[in-house]
Amino acid sequence: MTETAEEQLGETWARVLADYERHLVSERDLSTHSVRAYVTDLHALAIHAERLGVTNPSDLSIRTLRSWLANLQTLGKARTTLARRAASARVFTAWLVRTGRATADPGALLASPKARRELPDALTQTEMRAVLDAAVTDLADEGPRGLRDLAMLELLYATGIRVGELVGLDIDDLDRDRRVVRVFGKGRKERSVPYGAPAAEAVQHWLTTGRPTMVSAESGSAVFVGVRGSRIDPRAVRRVVHERLGAVEGGPDLGPHGLRHSAATHLLEGGADLRSVQEILGHASLGTTQIYTHVSNDRLRAAYKLAHPRA
Repeated sequence: MTETAEEQLGETWARVLADYERHLVSERDLSTHSVRAYVTDLHALAIHAERLGVTNPSDLSIRTLRSWLANLQTLGKARTTLARRAASARVFTAWLVRTGRATADPGALLASPKARRELPDALTQTEMRAVLDAAVTDLADEGPRGLRDLAMLELLYATGIRVGELVGLDIDDLDRDRRVVRVFGKGRKERSVPYGAPAAEAVQHWLTTGRPTMVSAESGSAVFVGVRGSRIDPRAVRRVVHERLGAVEGGPDLGPHGLRHSAATHLLEGGADLRSVQEILGHASLGTTQIYTHVSNDRLRAAYKLAHPRA
C-alpha cells in the first residue's frame, strides 16, 4: 500500500478532520505550517484506516495505528517522520476522547521510534562574520532592498528568531532604545529577545531610509515588506538568506534556520548557559534546545583541560 494524499475520505472522517483543523487554528492558535503538517499526517492515517474498514475515527484501535506506522516504515520513511506522525496520532486521539467523539484513547498506548538527534549545520563565527561583512559591502549598492536584506540577516543572526517570527514583526515590536524585540512564537507565546549594535544600526537604517520608499497601502505596521509593499513572504526571506550564505566559500548551504542554529551555537561558545539559550530561542523544553545547539569541540577540550585533574 502506498500513501495517496489526494484520495478522497469518507464523510465521517472528512467531517471530524475538518473539526480538528478548526480546533488547531482557533483554540490552539498554531501556525499555518503546523496545522498543515498535522492535517496532512492525519489525512494519511484516515486513508489507511478506511482501507482497513475503519470508517469512523471513534473506532480507531492501537492495532490500526501500529499498522499505519509499520506501513510507513516499509515505505522507507525516516525515523523522524515516523516519530512525528505517531505524535500527531496521539494528540488527535486524545482530542477525540476529550471532545466526546471516542470513548477510548488508543494513541496513549502508541510508542514511536526515537528520532536520531542529528545536529543541524551551523556557520562558524569566522564564516558568519564573512557573510555579514560581505553583505554590508554588497547590499549597500542595492538600494532599499539591500538595506532590508542586510537588516533581516543581522536581526536573524542577532536574535536567533524563526523566519515566521521575523516576517510577523510589527514596528511596535521593536524597542529600539533598549535593543529588544518582542516575538510571538509557536502557540502565540510571547518572549523578548535582545539584539546587538550591528543589528540595531541595520534595522534603524532600513526603517528610516529603505522602508519609506517600499511601503504601500498594504504594508500596515510590518517591519519588513516585499517589493510590492505588502508584508514580506517567508519564501523571500529564505531566498535572501540562501543567496547570502551561498557566497561563503566552502560553507554549508543554509537557510534562516541555519542562522538560528548558528546564533545559538555561538552564544554557547561565548559562555551562555543552556537555559538562557532556551529562553532566547523560545523552546518549551530544554531537551529541544539541546537538539539545536552544540558546544564546539574546542570549548569542551578547553573546559576539560581546566577542570580535570588528570588532563
